[in-house]
Amino acid sequence: MMELYTDSSPNGFKATIALAELGLPYRLRHVRIEQGEHRLPAFLALNPHGRIPVLVDLDTGIAVFESAAILLYLAEKTGRLLPAQPQQRWAAITWLAFHAASMGPMLGQRVHFEIAQGGANAAATAHFRQLSEAALATMDGRLAGNAYLAGDEYSIADIASFGWLHIAQLVGFDFSAWPHVGAWYARVAARPAVQLGVTLPAPATGA
Repeated sequence: MMELYTDSSPNGFKATIALAELGLPYRLRHVRIEQGEHRLPAFLALNPHGRIPVLVDLDTGIAVFESAAILLYLAEKTGRLLPAQPQQRWAAITWLAFHAASMGPMLGQRVHFEIAQGGANAAATAHFRQLSEAALATMDGRLAGNAYLAGDEYSIADIASFGWLHIAQLVGFDFSAWPHVGAWYARVAARPAVQLGVTLPAPATGA
């Protein structure tokens, strides 16, 4: 049995989607960030950085935080969502790292400056828009010849990237300039586990 500590957020959705895809039993612990529950001592004992999600594997006593690490842990534990063939396996890991280092942080900052602050800081808004669009162009190039980021097999790399692009869609970012990303997004969004995962612990209504 596992416990997932999470809230409605792009990073949290990565874990709930993966758990739904794998059909693993777990207890959902809703950490309400708006109420400051991520700063309580009990949660900080699990993740001293005070961020969701956190996965606790009660069978092994292992606690994992950071969404990319959680995805890797679940893939290793089950032998699923990570291709066995070495070239595609390392493609999945590489694109997972690309998301963690480039796509996710840039979209997060763009949402903050463009949506949360209403573009009040014009320089920062333009900067993160340019960086997020460069990341999307890179992703679009990869998907021009591949159904999924690892190749022809759906993986944790797709789950990671979908989490933030789902939020970007909700807040109205226009991705029409990247048609391969759009087609990939539709493929992933149609999966039943993805449709379930983005409703847990509650659907996101904004950034």
